[in-house]
Amino acid sequence: MNPEMQKIRLLFLASLYLGFIFFHSCHRGQVPFTFVQMCDPQLGMGGYGHDTASLSQVVRQVNELDADFVLICGDLVHHPSDSSFNDFRDITAGFDMPVYLVAGNHDVGNSPSDSSLRYFRENLGEDYYDFTYGGWAFVICNTQLWKNSLGEESVEHDRWFRQVLIRYSGRSKPMVVVGHHPLFVRDPSEEEAYFNLPSEKRKEILDLFVEHGIKAYLSGHKHETLLNNYMGIQLVTGESTSRNFDDRPLGFRIWEVTRDSLRNHFVPLEIHPE
Repeated sequence: MNPEMQKIRLLFLASLYLGFIFFHSCHRGQVPFTFVQMCDPQLGMGGYGHDTASLSQVVRQVNELDADFVLICGDLVHHPSDSSFNDFRDITAGFDMPVYLVAGNHDVGNSPSDSSLRYFRENLGEDYYDFTYGGWAFVICNTQLWKNSLGEESVEHDRWFRQVLIRYSGRSKPMVVVGHHPLFVRDPSEEEAYFNLPSEKRKEILDLFVEHGIKAYLSGHKHETLLNNYMGIQLVTGESTSRNFDDRPLGFRIWEVTRDSLRNHFVPLEIHPE
């Protein structure tokens, strides 16, 4: 091969390589993508061996689905301890994709304290944060700080929440908010009870959702399936993997995301652990 032809060949190969790099850098983490919504693995709620087997089965099934990431909507364990948190970490380390955790009332207490929050953060990481994927923003909240105020911790959480909504809406990123408690069970104006949020705080949050164009709110806690809609916002409380109160099978939800839409469907556990 003469020098001129060799030069042309090298330029062609270089252009192919650069094109390959450009394509993957542009499309990595872009829509469409899928993620999993898991709720209340709550190791110890349905029997400790049962719950660890259920969680292990979820890991196997989700890895086969090749989802992009997993959201676990709180109540990771029934009683927080070194051993239960260790077991939870060991099992979820088997996921082949990133896992994002939500703090539930069983994880930080029905009335959270500085020490219970510190224990969660030392063992499992931040209890509220945000991340982006595929042009979408995901905002992970600690709803216990809405359910039962903890002084400056709740104030700081609210300050962060408002700031992050402003930031992403200013960048025109569609947002999904994820927490543990449903905002409401049946009706936005229902009275406060164990499974929902205080009326005043609920209205404040729903108003912020509408103002900033939130697309969906994902939660757990109820151990029942709730598929609500508020002014076009999907409010989805999924099935647990420990014990359901509505006779639904154990399982999780898979969400399919495009540039403009969110769709989800339920996936039951293939094997019901005994």
